[in-house]
Amino acid sequence: MTANRLQRPTAWNSDIERLVKELVSSVMFGTVTIIIQDGRIIQVDRNEKIRISKSVHQDGSGI
Repeated sequence: MTANRLQRPTAWNSDIERLVKELVSSVMFGTVTIIIQDGRIIQVDRNEKIRISKSVHQDGSGI
């Protein structure tokens, strides 16, 4: 392993931290994925699921 691989990247900063905290706190059901390339954060994805209550569709009508 080279010396460059052992060094910690300086990609994490207060803006990224604020973004990740905001995304995590805004999701009820889902995921927040942090994409890293060459030791740097290049993308943050939010995937949210919307749960539909079973009691809404008791008559079998579906969505």
